[in-house]
Amino acid sequence: MGELLKGGTLVDLAEPLVVREDLRVDGGAIVARGPELVPEPGERVTDLAGKLVMGGLVAAHTHLYATLARGLPAPTPRPKSLLERLERETWKLDRALDLETVALSAQVGAAEALRCGVTTLVDHHSSPSFIEGSLDAVREGVNRVGLRAALCCEVSDRHGTASRASALRETERFLGSAPSGRFLGMVGGHASFTMENETLESLGGLAKAFGAGLHLHVAESLEDEQQSVRRFEQGIVARLEKADLLGPHTLLAHCIHLEWGDFSKLQTHGSWLVHCARSDMERCAGYAPAGKFGARKALGIDGLGGDILAEGQAAFLRGQEAGFDIDITRWHAGGQALASDLFGMPLGPLRPGAAADLVVLDYPCLTPLASETLPGHLALGITSSHVDAVMVDGAWRLWAREILSFDEAELRAKAEASARTLWSRMREL
Repeated sequence: MGELLKGGTLVDLAEPLVVREDLRVDGGAIVARGPELVPEPGERVTDLAGKLVMGGLVAAHTHLYATLARGLPAPTPRPKSLLERLERETWKLDRALDLETVALSAQVGAAEALRCGVTTLVDHHSSPSFIEGSLDAVREGVNRVGLRAALCCEVSDRHGTASRASALRETERFLGSAPSGRFLGMVGGHASFTMENETLESLGGLAKAFGAGLHLHVAESLEDEQQSVRRFEQGIVARLEKADLLGPHTLLAHCIHLEWGDFSKLQTHGSWLVHCARSDMERCAGYAPAGKFGARKALGIDGLGGDILAEGQAAFLRGQEAGFDIDITRWHAGGQALASDLFGMPLGPLRPGAAADLVVLDYPCLTPLASETLPGHLALGITSSHVDAVMVDGAWRLWAREILSFDEAELRAKAEASARTLWSRMREL
């Protein structure tokens, strides 16, 4: 028997539309919508009067493996470039990960995202010392929380051909294991400057063989573009185009150090571009000109927790500073459209036939809330503190701000102990 959600105000991001109507969910999907739906015999009725009901939010680029690094003292002296920071911090972190810390990082990161209204993660994983089976560990961690996730294993040449081959095998294994339901596999590559032409060819071959999407880092650092030109006599976008890696199933994260012509080319190919405003600021990587991202755009978090609403607000504020008009409604709707493309089902729209992935917000709105004012409320009003409940695949995963599937206090204690061990291993590298 299904569940009737009554009395809430529906916030449909794609239209956008704000309307007082009821929803009926059954079998993991929305099956009816209307102003005064009548309960069916034996049906559960949930009163959401005074609450906002929104389609589940999507974090389109995450690094769950970085969850246990929060609070880690920064390297001294201060890194002078993003590449130096990667070498002295991030690439030590991923090398120190093992089975336990990969699974725990995924669970803790997914739990944080759930509390922020995220129902779908698009995660880019890296653990060079633990590659075989790593995506199963990530999936297990996310599954304990109950979110959806599109997962990939980073392929790179930065640790040599043996490591690259292992990452390609893990990718092929995971894609071939036919993940279904709330999980699917993608083909993941690190920044262009860490991949040889042969590696790009291998990524494209796997993506075509399995009909999988590609998840790549592009121009997060200026060195990425400079080394591409110096070593391969082409910019990043031209190189990816030559390797036939651009298209509607390709997701490109960051896109900071690109030219107008690059953005035009990416839009022509229909690739998805993901803006990670807070991470770009935190790493002093530069400003991605979000106003040039086109229609197929979404928001990512990179390695900075799970708060996609804060990410949208940072994107708005940075856009204002740079002179771009950033409508955050469109960016969140873009994430839902991306997830819908990846999973082959409507994720986000509040209509019959769409997946029952929902966020309930206890948002005491003091000014008019309508379709024309929604962007302002998302940019300057609604925060993760207003997330009251979250449903994924028709099941409540968060209710009254409490996660339902495990003991959070126990998880926090385990995470703290594991982080100490992880940091100790990092110091030895």
